[in-house]
Amino acid sequence: MPETVLIERGWPLGEKAQAEIDDKKRKASREIRVEAMRETIEFSQRTSARGRAKVVLVYPAERMNHVTANALLKTLEEPPGDVKFVLATEASHLLLPTIRSRCMGHAMAWPEMSAALDWLAAQGFPPADARALLRIAGGRPDDALLLGRSGPPAESWPRLPRALARGDVGALSGFTPAQAITVLQKLCHDLLSQGCGAPPRFFDAADLPETSARMSIARLSGWAQSLARAARTAEHPFNPGLALEDLATQAHHIFHLP
Repeated sequence: MPETVLIERGWPLGEKAQAEIDDKKRKASREIRVEAMRETIEFSQRTSARGRAKVVLVYPAERMNHVTANALLKTLEEPPGDVKFVLATEASHLLLPTIRSRCMGHAMAWPEMSAALDWLAAQGFPPADARALLRIAGGRPDDALLLGRSGPPAESWPRLPRALARGDVGALSGFTPAQAITVLQKLCHDLLSQGCGAPPRFFDAADLPETSARMSIARLSGWAQSLARAARTAEHPFNPGLALEDLATQAHHIFHLP
């Protein structure tokens, strides 16, 4: 896994990687580092002490850069012993063709809405909160659970688009800059979908401001590109408050440009 994903999940890093990050020698990597892949390959080549098969999970597999993917390629061709590699990804098109050609594909279906809501209810969320969280998560129960535990209150999500349209800078106050960019990208996606005559995915149509129906595709496409650029520096140690204020101001302007 990328180091940033391990940190988000509260899982430990390797001793060397943790020391380098603690000593400010480098930042936690958003990609799967080639050093980590080489250690994994070396592990896969050892004889299992229990005499059982080994399974190596690479997730999210699309976070492998070309160097990391090429380090794995030879092992995928000839896995040592009874070793199985599972490459889990939500964007298989981003994997190298040489990686895809050496794997068996299996698409996992998302759970039905009712099953996902029941599962979230079992995690302790009231029905209304579960529905709001599942909606903003795009139907992904695990993402909804993470948002419910670490994001703003569930009841605030439906109010967010109109708050941004009003120019409420505090609408993003409960977010980190990275979280704010993600939710603004979801809002932009829904506005683009609406502009193309398709239903929104992350917000209910009733939650989107009336002015959104008149927004041009060109304007929204420009905003999407701006958010994509901002995402590349989301982990930079800027002043979080100023970064959130800037993002909220941009969103307000998008709703009110002539």
